[in-house]
Amino acid sequence: MNSANQTASAAEFVLLGLSAHPKLEKTFFVLILAMYLVILLGNGVLILVTILDSHLHTPMYFFLGNLSFLDVCYTTSSVPLILDSFLTPRKTISFSACFGQMFLSFAMGATECVLLGMMAFDRYVAICNPLRYPVVMSKAVYVPMAAGSWAAGIINSVVQTFQAMRLPFCGDNVINHFTCEILAVLKLACADISVNVISMVVANMIFLAIPVLFIFVSYVFILTTILRIPSAEGRKKAFSTCSAHLTVVVIFYGTILFMYGKPKSKDPLGADKQDLADKLISLFYGVVTPMLNPIIYSLRNKDVKAAVRNLVAQKHLTE
Repeated sequence: MNSANQTASAAEFVLLGLSAHPKLEKTFFVLILAMYLVILLGNGVLILVTILDSHLHTPMYFFLGNLSFLDVCYTTSSVPLILDSFLTPRKTISFSACFGQMFLSFAMGATECVLLGMMAFDRYVAICNPLRYPVVMSKAVYVPMAAGSWAAGIINSVVQTFQAMRLPFCGDNVINHFTCEILAVLKLACADISVNVISMVVANMIFLAIPVLFIFVSYVFILTTILRIPSAEGRKKAFSTCSAHLTVVVIFYGTILFMYGKPKSKDPLGADKQDLADKLISLFYGVVTPMLNPIIYSLRNKDVKAAVRNLVAQKHLTE
């Protein structure tokens, strides 16, 4: 009997999502779909202009193009699954598809953590050592930096996903989440997950704590350098070159800290409400940050706005 249960649960999982709140599903379907389309449009435009406009062929915009591509990949790995769950009474996902989705989401999230640290280093060199910037941030340097971010995120995801896949799932196969989020999946394992937990703690130190510390130290030096600039106009211009990145970092890491740092409710009724709140926070974390990134970079960056205008003008001329 146990063997049969293990085989059945290993064949597929059930994603709970908002099944307990059917009235919310249609509302959130429209809302998430609209946000997803904005993500594809906004990040797609940023990717295009960073490729097509020669003025944006610099390290900062190369990283920005990678960030936009990351956001598209990250949301595409989960949002279609979430939208489908809103329309399907009982959403099942196969074992292989579940861990495939887990791998993609984990890889994109870890890569973005490292990439934001690389972008902070780029801003540090640009503001604190402007004369050496062309040498320090040459193409031979910034391309491997971006490639290294992708490689680190993918390798980490391979390790975490492979360890999770090896676990036996011989009990309940209902994932209390919209997607195959690794913590939600590990709760279903009927074996000791201490190795997985230790591995994730180490990964969090590498991909969360170290980049945050690196970004913090970079901005301490950046702000110190900016405050030494004698003119107010010079300080404003210097800060404007890194304000968009700083805003994205605060939103990205601030949401993570809010999600995992808030206290858990011990009251059963409060726990149910908190469970719904946790799901909605996780849902919006997966779409709000990727949606805001292109908006922040386009609204606060004259070069990007000019490149977008040129792209639109060229489209009208060809028509």
